[in-house]
Amino acid sequence: MTDLTPVCALGAPAPRSRRIGVLSLTEDAGLGLASLALRRDAPPPDIPLPGPGEWVAGAGLAVFWTGPGQWMVEYPGGADRDVAADLAARAPACSVTEQTDGFVSVDLHAPAPALDRLLEKLVNLDPRRCGPGTANRTGFHHLAVFVIRRAGDHLAIIGPRSAADTIWHGLIRAAEQQALAP
Repeated sequence: MTDLTPVCALGAPAPRSRRIGVLSLTEDAGLGLASLALRRDAPPPDIPLPGPGEWVAGAGLAVFWTGPGQWMVEYPGGADRDVAADLAARAPACSVTEQTDGFVSVDLHAPAPALDRLLEKLVNLDPRRCGPGTANRTGFHHLAVFVIRRAGDHLAIIGPRSAADTIWHGLIRAAEQQALAP
């Protein structure tokens, strides 16, 4: 019998974290994800569905827009359960797909000015347009990632699990360069 040991997206049994100056980076291995798509002529579900560029949180989940009639639903601490089944029960007239193991999420915490400077280095987004409650898809190190501003002092980067090391390396490198800059 094969002995399978679960690992986080960055390959370790525990989430990776690092502190660089005022910035802390932490892999969020507990985040459960499911995508939701509206079906033609079906009623919308009874959960908040934000518009383009928006992110909303409440009632044990968070939602961000990913395209016309499509959203990603986050379940903080839900990686170890069937979040797609829960979402399908909440949104029976919608198409739901489990996404948890397809993505890596890294939380960045720092005072807002430091996060804004880092954001300028990381992606092609104007920090003045990335206030709390925003979610944007953008390019980062030849990858498409979601940048979510959960609070003034909290960003989340969500990208493909298959590129977890690339995302982590890019974040660490940018943070170290910022810490060294005058």
